[in-house]
Amino acid sequence: MKVLCFGSVNIDHTYRVTHFTAPGETQTCQDYRIGRGGKGFNQALAVRQAGVETYFAGMIGEDGLFVKEFLSERNVDTELLRIAPVPTGHAVIEVDIHGQNRIMLFPGANHRIDTPFIDEVLSHFSAGDIVVLQNEISGLPYIMEESRKKGMTVIFNAAPCGAEVASYPIGMADWLVVNEVEGAYLSGETAYDAIPEALRAKYPGVSVLLTLGGEGCRAVTDTEDISLPAKKVTVVDTTGAGDTFIGYFVKGLVEGMTLRERLSLATAASAVAVTRPGGGDSVPTYEEVLDSGLLSL
Repeated sequence: MKVLCFGSVNIDHTYRVTHFTAPGETQTCQDYRIGRGGKGFNQALAVRQAGVETYFAGMIGEDGLFVKEFLSERNVDTELLRIAPVPTGHAVIEVDIHGQNRIMLFPGANHRIDTPFIDEVLSHFSAGDIVVLQNEISGLPYIMEESRKKGMTVIFNAAPCGAEVASYPIGMADWLVVNEVEGAYLSGETAYDAIPEALRAKYPGVSVLLTLGGEGCRAVTDTEDISLPAKKVTVVDTTGAGDTFIGYFVKGLVEGMTLRERLSLATAASAVAVTRPGGGDSVPTYEEVLDSGLLSL
């Protein structure tokens, strides 16, 4: 079983502030960092940090070669991470004193993914393999359709969630992963308890994983409905926490864990991630999750 993360790479520009900057306001930042990010990058790194062999496919500019080198050094297969004649995507991130973040995204090379490239990537995978997707690259409907035809397990994280997502063939996904904002947008429901049922009614047969930050998570399938609370930790930065959750959830799938075990592992890993600054840089190794004392399978 192979795991393909087909997704985005961004260069993160992170500014630590006392509060989110208001319209017309100029605010002096307390700290500034340049880092590696993008939901595809973060999730690929999380799967690999969890101890699972990982393949990453996507597009970067020449300015993003340091990101490719970083992934390769951590044993992520980057043969399908190609160079486009445009800048790498980048994100401008504000992080406030409570650890909450606000992000502005420039797609760059992430939107240069076309049908021939998708066909080339998927030619290396087959039935039973897993593909992990997010909404930061072009060509997503075609990737979903072709992956499903091949018999791959499709995990779609509908983030960030814009108007275009409603037109995607989400019914071809095996798992739809959303937070409370994305879930409310796609389902039309604002009550947390109503979101999973509304999404499953809208996309029959698709299992729903709802992440709720400090409130925990809930997973609903054809046969199970499981909720788990979040771990109580001191939050430094929530950037990348959801990506860490997904990466470790995928580890549980690969290793045949029960749904409750997968959720418990992912909850513990994301709890470790929020105690650290940064996006991809905050993703813990499996050994660090075990040593944290937060895991209870």
